[in-house]
Amino acid sequence: MNLSKRVALLVTCTVDQLMPEVGVSTVKVLRRAGYEVDFPMEQTCCGQPFFNSGFRDEARHMAKRTIAAFAKYDAVVLPSGSCTTMIRQEYLHLFEDEPEWQEHARQLAAKTFELSEFLIHQAQWEPSPSAPA
Repeated sequence: MNLSKRVALLVTCTVDQLMPEVGVSTVKVLRRAGYEVDFPMEQTCCGQPFFNSGFRDEARHMAKRTIAAFAKYDAVVLPSGSCTTMIRQEYLHLFEDEPEWQEHARQLAAKTFELSEFLIHQAQWEPSPSAPA
């Protein structure tokens, strides 16, 4: 994947509502790795709480909003493995009967990364030994 030095941050609803310091720290780490971080204001929730509770229509609505919010970015980074999995795997299932949206979901899945995965496998970033923890 040819990455620009700009990524989009999907903060996740849990981070936004309960642990905003995780979002701030994520931005700091990405910047330290040399990336400009965008935060699309249209983002809300990936839809996982609805999906896990069996509310597929509501999850589909949230998924469409997420897909639209991040369509223009080359890479989307999340500080959450479960939200990353929701986008990569469950979005494809949510849109089994909507081929056009399933393709949009597939495109988003291909450029979505959990933070540590992105830093190690995409950015090949190694923190300097003198970097503060």
